[in-house]
Amino acid sequence: RQDHDTMAPMINLFPPLSLAPPHSILPSLFLQRMEGMLSGFQSDLSSISSEIQTLQQQSVSMSVRLKNRQAVHSHLSQLVDELVVVIVDNPVMEQEFLEQLHELNNKINFAKELSFRETLSCSDIQDIVDHLKIKAVTKIREFILQKIDSFRKPMTNYQIPQNTLFKYRFFYQFLLANERTVAKEIRDVYVDTMSKIYYSYFKSYSGRLLKVQYEEVADKDDLMGVEDTAKKGFFSKPSLKSRNTIFTLGQRGAVLSPAELEGPILIPHTAQRGDCRYPYETLFRSQHYALLDNGCREFLFLSDFFMVAGNSALDLFNSVMGKTLSLFLKSMSTYVSDCYDSIAVFLCIHIILRFRAITTKRAIPALDKYWEAVLELLWPRFELILEMNIQSIRNTDPQKLGVLDTRPHYITRRYEEFSSAIVSINQTFTSERTHTLLGQLQVEVENFVLKMAAEFPSRRDQLIFLINNYDMMLNVLMERAADDSKEVEGFQQLLQARSQEFIEEILSSPFGGMIAFVKASEALIEKGQLDRLKNDEAQITQLIRGFSSTWKQSVEALSQDVMRSFTNFKNGTGIIQGALTQLIQYYHGFHKVLSQPTFRSLAVRSELINLHHLMVEVKKHKPNF
Repeated sequence: RQDHDTMAPMINLFPPLSLAPPHSILPSLFLQRMEGMLSGFQSDLSSISSEIQTLQQQSVSMSVRLKNRQAVHSHLSQLVDELVVVIVDNPVMEQEFLEQLHELNNKINFAKELSFRETLSCSDIQDIVDHLKIKAVTKIREFILQKIDSFRKPMTNYQIPQNTLFKYRFFYQFLLANERTVAKEIRDVYVDTMSKIYYSYFKSYSGRLLKVQYEEVADKDDLMGVEDTAKKGFFSKPSLKSRNTIFTLGQRGAVLSPAELEGPILIPHTAQRGDCRYPYETLFRSQHYALLDNGCREFLFLSDFFMVAGNSALDLFNSVMGKTLSLFLKSMSTYVSDCYDSIAVFLCIHIILRFRAITTKRAIPALDKYWEAVLELLWPRFELILEMNIQSIRNTDPQKLGVLDTRPHYITRRYEEFSSAIVSINQTFTSERTHTLLGQLQVEVENFVLKMAAEFPSRRDQLIFLINNYDMMLNVLMERAADDSKEVEGFQQLLQARSQEFIEEILSSPFGGMIAFVKASEALIEKGQLDRLKNDEAQITQLIRGFSSTWKQSVEALSQDVMRSFTNFKNGTGIIQGALTQLIQYYHGFHKVLSQPTFRSLAVRSELINLHHLMVEVKKHKPNF
């Protein structure tokens, strides 16, 4: 209250005008104050906006710097990783050494790449990398040379250390990439070592094989046309115990069967202990299968381990196997120049043809030139021996071949065995040159058989000789050759022609009169002149009654004679059946002639044997074999 009283006079001090508008002044002051506050707030907002923009710019700049740092970090991290060298001193054959060798190879390649870019950090590790490379090269060189040297130890199976080397073929790849001088040294040492090993092995093996070859071999006098009774000079060696063996295939052809062709090779000392002997082609097969097996394996090893292909691989293979292949060719040239066993040579040709097909299938071209060189040795010799045999038959004098015999001649037997052997061998890999030579041989044998047949005094014996020889030749050919071969077809025609002639020959003796009458009558009927035989009633009567009374005995005698004359019962049976069939045909013709108007009035026609009855009776005389 005192305060109120003291304030009252103070209020009264203001004039009335100043007390009148208090209500209008307050809003104005408030608005001014709010305006100031808002202006300050606006100013603050402007400042904040500029700060936000600044922060945004700083954020973008920091983000770019972060990305750049991350990119640089990634690159530097990789660079550092590539530059870091881990030094491991493990034995060469351990897996960890091989892994670290791969790593070292990558470091070396990376260092080379950086040196091209002139990266300064590369110089920091170059000395270390070079030192490690030298150390790795030294250890690899010692390891590989030691393995190659182990090939030379006696009784060592070189394939075992070779397989070990193959597992570490990256060693040579490392040397080739980083130290070519050492790589060349290793390759040269390997070539020199393996060349000597193969040469020594095959020289020894080939020499020991020849010790189990048949002692009895053909010589220049063991030819197809040489007579068995021929005598040689005093100083000449005795002839083969059986000359036919060099013309007969027998079991020798089994060497071409898949089981034997790719079978295990011969072990000479085992064969010697068992006192076993073999023909040349068996030894040849064993020798060349060993070559094929080792050659294919060696070519694959050289191609993979030394990383060569095409002509480079072939050149490297020839460096390793060249001396061995030359040894083979020289040995075969010596053998072939003194060989007169044409079947052995021909079997060797086909062994090579089959081995060449095997290497082609395996896609191994390394031995192709060798196969061709061998064939170039064998083919001319085979043709020469065959031509010598052809000439020997051409020069044969039938009068010097001993006693005449209608059975198959031994020269014919040699030919048919030889021809069937060559034809059967030649079926898989057909050779036109072989067919041509066999054709020439066949012509000479046919001429020889004809010359021999001419030595017989009677045509009957000549025909028996021809039929026996042709039949034997044909039967053996058909056993081994295709039915449609030229040789089979040719002899079938010859045999058929001579058999038909022989049938006419054996029928002419007991039934010649009737046959001649039928043939003459048929010829006159064609000309319409049958009346010319009208007055031959006496002859016709004699023919009818003679046939009726003797035909059974004649047929029986004919059958026995035929079976005695031919060595092949089946062939004899066929000839008898052919003769009886021909007889019935002639008698049927006899009936037809006598049924003509010219002879119908003959009373003797009633004595003709019924044709059907004759056929039934004749069938009883057909032999069954």
